[in-house]
Amino acid sequence: MLLEKPMPGNKATRAQRKRNAEAADWILRNADLKQSAEDKDRFKQWLDQDPENHRAYRAAERLLGDARTAIESDPALLNINIKPHNSAKPLTAAVLLLACVGTAFLMLDGPMRIQADAIAETDEMPVLTLEDGSTVQLNASSAIAVNFDGKHRNIRLLRGQAFFQVAHAPERPFTVQAGTTRVTALGTAFDVRLGEADTEVTVTENSVLVESNDATTSSVRVTQGEQATYDQNSGQTAIQSVDALVALAWQRGQIAVENAPLSYVVEEMNRHFSGKIVVAGTALAQRRVSGTIAIADTNAALAFIKQVLAVKTTRIGPLVIIR
Repeated sequence: MLLEKPMPGNKATRAQRKRNAEAADWILRNADLKQSAEDKDRFKQWLDQDPENHRAYRAAERLLGDARTAIESDPALLNINIKPHNSAKPLTAAVLLLACVGTAFLMLDGPMRIQADAIAETDEMPVLTLEDGSTVQLNASSAIAVNFDGKHRNIRLLRGQAFFQVAHAPERPFTVQAGTTRVTALGTAFDVRLGEADTEVTVTENSVLVESNDATTSSVRVTQGEQATYDQNSGQTAIQSVDALVALAWQRGQIAVENAPLSYVVEEMNRHFSGKIVVAGTALAQRRVSGTIAIADTNAALAFIKQVLAVKTTRIGPLVIIR
Protein backbone atom coordinates (compact mmCIF):
# COMPACT_ATOMS: atom_id res chain seq x y z
CA MET A 1 0.00 0.00 0.00
CA LEU A 2 1.36 3.43 -0.93
CA LEU A 3 1.82 6.08 1.71
CA GLU A 4 0.54 9.45 0.53
CA LYS A 5 1.92 12.34 2.56
CA PRO A 6 2.88 15.95 1.97
CA MET A 7 6.47 17.06 2.07
CA PRO A 8 6.94 20.46 3.73
CA GLY A 9 8.69 23.34 2.03
CA ASN A 10 12.40 23.18 2.65
CA LYS A 11 14.05 26.46 1.74
CA ALA A 12 16.30 25.87 4.74
CA THR A 13 17.04 22.25 3.88
CA ARG A 14 20.77 22.81 3.41
CA ALA A 15 21.00 24.53 6.80
CA GLN A 16 18.98 21.74 8.40
CA ARG A 17 21.28 19.04 7.05
CA LYS A 18 24.31 21.04 8.28
CA ARG A 19 22.68 21.35 11.71
CA ASN A 20 21.94 17.62 11.84
CA ALA A 21 25.54 16.80 10.98
CA GLU A 22 26.79 19.17 13.68
CA ALA A 23 24.43 17.56 16.22
CA ALA A 24 25.76 14.09 15.40
CA ASP A 25 29.31 15.41 15.75
CA TRP A 26 28.54 16.90 19.18
CA ILE A 27 26.97 13.62 20.32
CA LEU A 28 30.26 11.81 19.72
CA ARG A 29 32.43 14.60 21.12
CA ASN A 30 30.35 14.82 24.30
CA ALA A 31 30.88 11.08 24.87
CA ASP A 32 34.63 11.67 25.19
CA LEU A 33 35.57 11.30 28.88
CA LYS A 34 38.49 13.69 28.34
CA GLN A 35 36.49 16.41 26.66
CA SER A 36 38.05 19.82 27.35
CA ALA A 37 36.32 22.67 29.16
CA GLU A 38 36.69 24.78 26.01
CA ASP A 39 34.88 22.13 23.98
CA LYS A 40 32.07 22.05 26.52
CA ASP A 41 31.77 25.83 26.29
CA ARG A 42 31.65 25.66 22.48
CA PHE A 43 28.88 23.06 22.71
CA LYS A 44 26.84 25.33 25.00
CA GLN A 45 27.37 28.24 22.61
CA TRP A 46 26.22 26.08 19.70
CA LEU A 47 23.05 25.11 21.57
CA ASP A 48 22.30 28.73 22.45
CA GLN A 49 22.74 29.94 18.87
CA ASP A 50 19.39 28.62 17.69
CA PRO A 51 16.44 26.76 19.28
CA GLU A 52 16.59 24.43 16.27
CA ASN A 53 20.01 23.26 17.47
CA HIS A 54 18.33 21.92 20.61
CA ARG A 55 15.81 20.05 18.45
CA ALA A 56 18.52 18.56 16.24
CA TYR A 57 20.57 17.48 19.25
CA ARG A 58 17.58 15.80 20.90
CA ALA A 59 16.85 13.97 17.64
CA ALA A 60 20.49 12.79 17.48
CA GLU A 61 20.23 11.63 21.10
CA ARG A 62 17.14 9.60 20.23
CA LEU A 63 18.97 8.00 17.32
CA LEU A 64 21.90 7.23 19.58
CA GLY A 65 19.44 5.73 22.04
CA ASP A 66 18.23 3.44 19.27
CA ALA A 67 21.86 2.44 18.69
CA ARG A 68 22.34 1.64 22.39
CA THR A 69 19.10 -0.37 22.33
CA ALA A 70 20.45 -2.34 19.35
CA ILE A 71 23.61 -3.09 21.33
CA GLU A 72 21.72 -4.07 24.49
CA SER A 73 19.46 -6.40 22.50
CA ASP A 74 22.44 -8.23 20.99
CA PRO A 75 23.76 -10.84 23.47
CA ALA A 76 27.09 -11.01 21.65
CA LEU A 77 27.70 -7.31 22.32
CA LEU A 78 25.99 -7.17 25.68
CA ASN A 79 28.18 -9.92 27.14
CA ILE A 80 31.52 -8.47 26.06
CA ASN A 81 33.81 -8.59 29.10
CA ILE A 82 36.18 -5.64 28.91
CA LYS A 83 39.30 -6.25 31.00
CA PRO A 84 41.96 -3.68 30.22
CA HIS A 85 45.33 -4.46 31.85
CA ASN A 86 46.50 -0.89 32.32
CA SER A 87 45.52 2.44 33.80
CA ALA A 88 43.63 3.36 30.65
CA LYS A 89 40.71 1.13 31.58
CA PRO A 90 38.02 3.87 31.51
CA LEU A 91 39.34 5.22 28.23
CA THR A 92 39.55 1.75 26.67
CA ALA A 93 36.01 0.94 27.76
CA ALA A 94 34.77 4.24 26.34
CA VAL A 95 36.53 3.62 23.03
CA LEU A 96 35.03 0.13 22.75
CA LEU A 97 31.59 1.44 23.65
CA LEU A 98 31.86 4.18 21.04
CA ALA A 99 32.98 1.60 18.47
CA CYS A 100 29.91 -0.52 19.25
CA VAL A 101 27.60 2.49 19.16
CA GLY A 102 29.19 3.64 15.91
CA THR A 103 28.60 0.24 14.35
CA ALA A 104 24.98 0.25 15.49
CA PHE A 105 24.64 3.83 14.18
CA LEU A 106 25.70 2.59 10.75
CA MET A 107 23.38 -0.42 10.98
CA LEU A 108 20.50 1.93 11.77
CA ASP A 109 21.32 3.93 8.62
CA GLY A 110 22.39 6.94 10.68
CA PRO A 111 24.61 8.64 8.05
CA MET A 112 21.85 8.46 5.42
CA ARG A 113 19.21 9.74 7.85
CA ILE A 114 21.35 12.80 8.53
CA GLN A 115 21.68 13.60 4.80
CA ALA A 116 18.19 12.74 3.59
CA ASP A 117 14.91 14.63 3.74
CA ALA A 118 12.90 11.49 2.95
CA ILE A 119 13.75 7.79 3.29
CA ALA A 120 11.69 4.76 2.30
CA GLU A 121 12.07 1.65 4.44
CA THR A 122 12.28 -1.87 3.00
CA ASP A 123 8.52 -2.36 3.33
CA GLU A 124 7.24 0.90 1.85
CA MET A 125 7.16 2.89 -1.39
CA PRO A 126 5.81 6.28 -0.28
CA VAL A 127 4.38 8.99 -2.50
CA LEU A 128 5.49 12.47 -1.40
CA THR A 129 4.12 15.86 -2.43
CA LEU A 130 6.77 18.57 -2.76
CA GLU A 131 6.19 22.26 -1.98
CA ASP A 132 5.70 23.14 -5.67
CA GLY A 133 3.01 20.49 -6.17
CA SER A 134 5.33 17.98 -7.84
CA THR A 135 5.14 14.41 -6.56
CA VAL A 136 7.79 11.77 -6.08
CA GLN A 137 7.35 8.10 -5.36
CA LEU A 138 10.30 6.39 -3.70
CA ASN A 139 11.14 2.76 -4.27
CA ALA A 140 11.88 0.69 -1.18
CA SER A 141 15.18 1.53 0.58
CA SER A 142 15.50 4.78 -1.39
CA ALA A 143 16.37 8.26 -0.14
CA ILE A 144 16.31 11.83 -1.43
CA ALA A 145 17.48 15.26 -0.31
CA VAL A 146 15.48 18.28 -1.50
CA ASN A 147 16.76 21.83 -2.01
CA PHE A 148 14.21 24.28 -3.39
CA ASP A 149 14.60 28.05 -3.56
CA GLY A 150 13.01 30.87 -5.52
CA LYS A 151 14.95 30.08 -8.70
CA HIS A 152 15.71 26.36 -8.65
CA ARG A 153 14.21 23.01 -7.71
CA ASN A 154 17.04 20.57 -7.01
CA ILE A 155 16.77 17.01 -5.73
CA ARG A 156 19.56 14.55 -4.97
CA LEU A 157 18.74 10.88 -5.29
CA LEU A 158 21.00 9.60 -2.55
CA ARG A 159 20.06 5.96 -2.95
CA GLY A 160 17.68 3.74 -4.86
CA GLN A 161 14.97 4.76 -7.29
CA ALA A 162 12.27 7.42 -7.60
CA PHE A 163 9.51 8.40 -10.01
CA PHE A 164 8.88 12.13 -10.48
CA GLN A 165 5.80 13.94 -11.78
CA VAL A 166 6.90 17.54 -12.17
CA ALA A 167 4.66 20.57 -11.67
CA HIS A 168 4.92 23.07 -14.52
CA ALA A 169 7.16 26.01 -13.53
CA PRO A 170 9.69 26.66 -16.31
CA GLU A 171 11.09 29.67 -14.47
CA ARG A 172 12.34 27.27 -11.76
CA PRO A 173 14.25 24.40 -13.43
CA PHE A 174 13.65 20.98 -11.86
CA THR A 175 16.78 18.82 -11.69
CA VAL A 176 17.61 15.45 -10.16
CA GLN A 177 21.23 14.57 -9.36
CA ALA A 178 21.85 10.81 -9.18
CA GLY A 179 25.50 10.04 -8.61
CA THR A 180 27.38 11.69 -11.47
CA THR A 181 24.24 11.98 -13.61
CA ARG A 182 22.06 15.09 -13.73
CA VAL A 183 18.52 14.99 -15.12
CA THR A 184 16.69 18.20 -16.02
CA ALA A 185 12.94 17.98 -16.53
CA LEU A 186 11.42 19.60 -19.60
CA GLY A 187 7.81 19.49 -18.38
CA THR A 188 7.61 15.79 -17.70
CA ALA A 189 7.23 12.60 -15.70
CA PHE A 190 10.26 10.36 -15.40
CA ASP A 191 11.92 7.64 -13.36
CA VAL A 192 15.53 7.59 -12.09
CA ARG A 193 17.30 4.50 -10.79
CA LEU A 194 20.73 4.87 -9.17
CA GLY A 195 22.34 1.43 -9.48
CA GLU A 196 25.67 0.08 -8.32
CA ALA A 197 27.17 0.21 -11.81
CA ASP A 198 24.81 2.42 -13.83
CA THR A 199 22.09 5.04 -13.71
CA GLU A 200 18.82 4.56 -15.59
CA VAL A 201 16.48 7.38 -16.61
CA THR A 202 13.08 6.40 -18.02
CA VAL A 203 10.72 9.02 -19.44
CA THR A 204 6.96 8.40 -19.39
CA GLU A 205 5.85 11.93 -20.33
CA ASN A 206 7.44 14.62 -22.52
CA SER A 207 11.26 14.67 -22.25
CA VAL A 208 14.32 15.27 -20.07
CA LEU A 209 17.91 16.34 -20.58
CA VAL A 210 20.47 13.87 -19.21
CA GLU A 211 23.99 15.11 -18.48
CA SER A 212 27.08 13.75 -16.74
CA ASN A 213 29.52 15.51 -14.44
CA ASP A 214 32.18 14.35 -16.90
CA ALA A 215 32.85 17.37 -19.10
CA THR A 216 33.86 15.12 -22.01
CA THR A 217 30.40 13.50 -22.15
CA SER A 218 27.70 15.14 -24.25
CA SER A 219 24.20 15.73 -22.91
CA VAL A 220 21.36 13.70 -24.41
CA ARG A 221 17.66 14.39 -24.75
CA VAL A 222 15.46 11.47 -23.72
CA THR A 223 11.82 11.49 -24.83
CA GLN A 224 8.65 9.71 -23.84
CA GLY A 225 8.94 5.94 -24.15
CA GLU A 226 12.74 5.97 -23.99
CA GLN A 227 15.24 4.88 -21.35
CA ALA A 228 18.80 6.21 -21.04
CA THR A 229 21.37 4.07 -19.23
CA TYR A 230 24.59 5.75 -18.15
CA ASP A 231 27.41 3.25 -17.53
CA GLN A 232 29.56 4.55 -14.69
CA ASN A 233 32.57 2.51 -15.79
CA SER A 234 32.66 3.39 -19.50
CA GLY A 235 31.11 6.83 -19.19
CA GLN A 236 28.81 5.99 -22.11
CA THR A 237 25.06 6.56 -22.34
CA ALA A 238 22.83 4.16 -24.29
CA ILE A 239 19.22 4.93 -25.24
CA GLN A 240 16.55 2.35 -25.98
CA SER A 241 12.77 2.19 -26.34
CA VAL A 242 10.97 0.86 -23.29
CA ASP A 243 7.46 -0.05 -22.18
CA ALA A 244 6.46 2.19 -19.27
CA LEU A 245 4.49 -0.62 -17.62
CA VAL A 246 7.64 -2.76 -17.64
CA ALA A 247 9.95 0.03 -16.49
CA LEU A 248 7.65 0.99 -13.62
CA ALA A 249 6.85 -2.57 -12.51
CA TRP A 250 8.69 -1.78 -9.27
CA GLN A 251 5.68 0.32 -8.24
CA ARG A 252 3.77 -2.98 -8.08
CA GLY A 253 6.54 -4.74 -6.16
CA GLN A 254 7.84 -6.49 -9.30
CA ILE A 255 10.59 -6.29 -11.89
CA ALA A 256 10.25 -7.49 -15.47
CA VAL A 257 13.64 -8.49 -16.86
CA GLU A 258 14.89 -10.00 -20.08
CA ASN A 259 18.34 -11.57 -20.09
CA ALA A 260 19.38 -9.50 -17.05
CA PRO A 261 22.36 -10.56 -14.90
CA LEU A 262 21.54 -12.18 -11.58
CA SER A 263 23.49 -9.39 -9.85
CA TYR A 264 20.91 -6.86 -11.11
CA VAL A 265 17.99 -8.94 -9.86
CA VAL A 266 19.60 -9.40 -6.44
CA GLU A 267 20.31 -5.67 -6.21
CA GLU A 268 16.59 -5.01 -6.67
CA MET A 269 15.61 -7.75 -4.21
CA ASN A 270 17.86 -6.23 -1.56
CA ARG A 271 15.76 -3.05 -1.60
CA HIS A 272 12.90 -5.02 -0.05
CA PHE A 273 14.96 -7.26 2.25
CA SER A 274 15.95 -6.22 5.76
CA GLY A 275 19.06 -8.43 5.64
CA LYS A 276 21.51 -8.93 2.79
CA ILE A 277 21.38 -11.22 -0.23
CA VAL A 278 24.73 -11.99 -1.86
CA VAL A 279 25.79 -14.07 -4.86
CA ALA A 280 28.72 -16.44 -4.39
CA GLY A 281 31.09 -15.82 -7.30
CA THR A 282 31.34 -13.49 -10.28
CA ALA A 283 30.38 -16.19 -12.78
CA LEU A 284 27.10 -16.87 -11.00
CA ALA A 285 26.41 -13.15 -10.64
CA GLN A 286 26.60 -12.85 -14.44
CA ARG A 287 24.12 -15.70 -15.09
CA ARG A 288 21.14 -14.38 -17.04
CA VAL A 289 17.53 -14.22 -15.85
CA SER A 290 14.30 -13.46 -17.73
CA GLY A 291 10.78 -13.12 -16.42
CA THR A 292 8.54 -11.14 -14.08
CA ILE A 293 9.74 -11.45 -10.49
CA ALA A 294 7.84 -10.45 -7.35
CA ILE A 295 10.86 -8.88 -5.65
CA ALA A 296 8.81 -7.48 -2.76
CA ASP A 297 8.25 -11.11 -1.70
CA THR A 298 11.78 -12.30 -0.95
CA ASN A 299 10.85 -15.95 -0.50
CA ALA A 300 8.92 -16.04 -3.79
CA ALA A 301 11.75 -14.27 -5.62
CA LEU A 302 14.35 -16.69 -4.24
CA ALA A 303 12.16 -19.65 -5.21
CA PHE A 304 11.93 -18.28 -8.76
CA ILE A 305 15.71 -17.88 -9.02
CA LYS A 306 16.34 -21.36 -7.61
CA GLN A 307 14.00 -22.86 -10.19
CA VAL A 308 15.25 -20.89 -13.19
CA LEU A 309 18.99 -21.13 -12.49
CA ALA A 310 19.08 -24.41 -10.56
CA VAL A 311 20.97 -22.78 -7.69
CA LYS A 312 20.86 -23.24 -3.94
CA THR A 313 20.45 -20.73 -1.12
CA THR A 314 21.87 -20.73 2.38
CA ARG A 315 20.55 -18.55 5.20
CA ILE A 316 22.83 -17.42 8.02
CA GLY A 317 20.82 -15.06 10.21
CA PRO A 318 20.03 -11.96 8.12
CA LEU A 319 22.37 -13.12 5.35
CA VAL A 320 21.21 -15.13 2.32
CA ILE A 321 23.86 -16.64 0.05
CA ILE A 322 22.96 -17.74 -3.48
CA ARG A 323 25.38 -20.44 -4.66
